[in-house]
Amino acid sequence: MGAREMAVAARESSRRLQALSSEERKKILLAVANALETNEKLITEENEADVAAAEKAGYEKSLISRLVLKPGKISNLAKSIRMLANMEDPIGHVLKRTQIAEGLILEKTSSPLGVLLIVFESRPEALVQIALLAIRSGNGLLLKGGKEAKQSNAILLKVITEAIPESVGSKLIGLVTSRDEIPDLLKLDDVIDLVIPRGSNKLVSQIKNSTKIPVLGHADGICHVYVDKSADMNMAKRIVLDAKVDYPAACNAMETLLVHKDLVQTGGLNDLVVDLRLEGVTLYGGPRASAELNIPETHSFHHEYNSTACTVEIVNDVQAAIDHIHEHGSAHTDCIITEDHEVAEVFLRQVDSAAVFHNASTRFCDGARFGLGAEVGISTSRIHARGPVGVEGLLTTRWILRGSGQVVDGDKGVTYVHKDIPIDS
Repeated sequence: MGAREMAVAARESSRRLQALSSEERKKILLAVANALETNEKLITEENEADVAAAEKAGYEKSLISRLVLKPGKISNLAKSIRMLANMEDPIGHVLKRTQIAEGLILEKTSSPLGVLLIVFESRPEALVQIALLAIRSGNGLLLKGGKEAKQSNAILLKVITEAIPESVGSKLIGLVTSRDEIPDLLKLDDVIDLVIPRGSNKLVSQIKNSTKIPVLGHADGICHVYVDKSADMNMAKRIVLDAKVDYPAACNAMETLLVHKDLVQTGGLNDLVVDLRLEGVTLYGGPRASAELNIPETHSFHHEYNSTACTVEIVNDVQAAIDHIHEHGSAHTDCIITEDHEVAEVFLRQVDSAAVFHNASTRFCDGARFGLGAEVGISTSRIHARGPVGVEGLLTTRWILRGSGQVVDGDKGVTYVHKDIPIDS
């Protein structure tokens, strides 16, 4: 089946999915969760084969880390799916109701986008999260995974599609296996409604430059933690270490540590540096930190390490930290650690990132941790969906107008009142 045929088939299946009741769509999600747990051993075996092949091929450690389905991952995915199933049905939700005129009622409702194309690298769990979010939001889906996860993706798709009832059809989700098909898919702006790339900066940039289809995603995850002069240093150490070493390959891991200049004199900077080094983190400095700590100077502040390395720089105050983030960041997730709530509010109001935190690790920027059930990705695009994107980010709106024979007739016969009607009425 060619690219266009796959996209058209996904749209047709999505319309059948939307025609089901909320309870029937919920049952599909629960069936998938059960199927994943039932087939965990088989999924793990296929994933281990992918990991062994990637190691033999000499792939980077960060890619292999993202490829591995760690113990407990399948049960966590199943748990997320059940959480998603039990959330309020997002389709056809009335967002606003207005009486336009006598006997003329207008509703703004939530509606599926249509067909999504997801191009992703390494992470096989991304296939599961995206597929289930697509089902929950009533969208058709085309997936293109990396060749390094070929066996993992194939078995996961098989398990998921076998749980989809024939009345909807397994073509709701299509797996594109050849890289050569991507250029053709990116030309299908008449049958694909949104592209979501998940992977390297290079992948995201290539896709953004190759399509007229709207693209949702982020090219970089250059996350900052700023430690203010009034920070509780025990708290700061916990947050900085978690943000960097909990999962260094994640897009929400800290890549740059900014420290208030007063912490040089108090020893706070040194304490943070010692703790990072004890965890095996390689440090690079901006001009000030490089001279102060005698560490190599970074070649660029706009750099995502995706490993146990980070940049450190000293700044004069919160405004300097904000300016640094705006100049060198990627608008993903940025954090301030401070006990001064006025300073915290300045940071939270002025940092123009998709997620901005006070006294909490950047690692919390995640769909499951935010209670979205799962995420299709993290968006730094300044569009309708920003930050972790769950079901709501895969919806658009439709206008439903209910009348009783009215016509415009040059607006002579209509008296407009434009009166808001409570949604629960």
